[in-house]
Amino acid sequence: MRLPHDNWSYMAKAIAATGLVTKDDIQYLWLPLAHVFGKVLTSGQIEAGHVTAVDGRVDKIIENLPVVRPTYMAAVPRIFEKVYNGVAAKARAGGGAKYKIFQWAARRRPRVREGHPGQLQAHRHRERPRRPAHQARRRRQARLRQDPRGLRRQPARLCLRVGRPRPRHRLLLRRTPSIHILEGYGLTESSAASFVNPGEAYRTGTVGKPLPGTEVRIADDGEILLRGPGIMEGYHKLPEKTAEVLESDGWFHTGDIGELSPDGYLRITDRKKDLIKTSGGKYIAPAEVEGQFKAVCPYVSNILVHGADRNFCTALIALDEIAITEWAKENGLEGKPYAEIVAAPATVEMVDGYVRQLNEGLQRWQTIKKFRLLPRDLDVEHGEITPSLKLKRPVVEREYKHLIEEMYEGSREA
Repeated sequence: MRLPHDNWSYMAKAIAATGLVTKDDIQYLWLPLAHVFGKVLTSGQIEAGHVTAVDGRVDKIIENLPVVRPTYMAAVPRIFEKVYNGVAAKARAGGGAKYKIFQWAARRRPRVREGHPGQLQAHRHRERPRRPAHQARRRRQARLRQDPRGLRRQPARLCLRVGRPRPRHRLLLRRTPSIHILEGYGLTESSAASFVNPGEAYRTGTVGKPLPGTEVRIADDGEILLRGPGIMEGYHKLPEKTAEVLESDGWFHTGDIGELSPDGYLRITDRKKDLIKTSGGKYIAPAEVEGQFKAVCPYVSNILVHGADRNFCTALIALDEIAITEWAKENGLEGKPYAEIVAAPATVEMVDGYVRQLNEGLQRWQTIKKFRLLPRDLDVEHGEITPSLKLKRPVVEREYKHLIEEMYEGSREA
């Protein structure tokens, strides 16, 4: 597609106009510089004039954060999940008492009002007499809530993530007095970033407001349309494909379904093209089901829900190597390679428990009737996910077609 220099010049000015970054910031940048997300972050950095530390090795992020001590980092949802899983694994490795404190701190996070801007709504408790023996433990719990990674010397002001919003309880590095997670939204065709939550006026469950200069409207069928200096000129040498998504007056059809509040906050509700239809005529948004599973299962890395033209839904599940290896140590599988861990009956039984938990909150036609654990995690090298860690559904379905067909053997197609 054609994204000329004017697109990136606009993005640089628009990012600066949000006031979210300044010349005093330190950015940690892991995204590929050839990717639009990495490119827009570079554009914003040049305009603001702050320091950026670059290391594209995803497996080094957790190790690098205490060294770089960034004031902000932008990433896709999977990165925050990996960071959270890494922190949880370290807490488990520290012993039962430390892990219980970690779980307690995660449960006792500050409340955020759903659908309303403003500050965190802190838990309020009546003052009670505290015995001296409890004070040290309470101080440790408070430190963990305030600073889950121990980066107090240079606290992160904010973390930005662009993509479809996760359920509220899956914002894994939750908002604390030292860290904000602000969700945003954009596409390659819109130069990566079109919306972002405005700092302290964030609104949970939304992707925020449009960047200055970007227009938005909702079509009659609910599709989100964008227009502005960040929109592409078109797909290179593909005029027919360009005409399908770009109107003559500049409005771009995103393919996403959403709702716009009266004061300009956008909520993404569905993906127009990602809906699948079962053989029974029911429509399912697989990304929604996949997001809900990630909300309940702390060991999942990637999940693909399949069910188009089938009479029930199935899933291919890849587990996070760090998290499942730590789990294996406590469940009689210590020292086993990843492939043996995921093939073990105990692992399958554990994941089955989370699948059943997921199904309790779904409509009958959305439920996962069968699943298979993959022998390895999905990765960029095999072409199963993009450099920004987005799932390539056709590739995964083609590669693991034998597992999908195995789950439907003997089923009645109707």
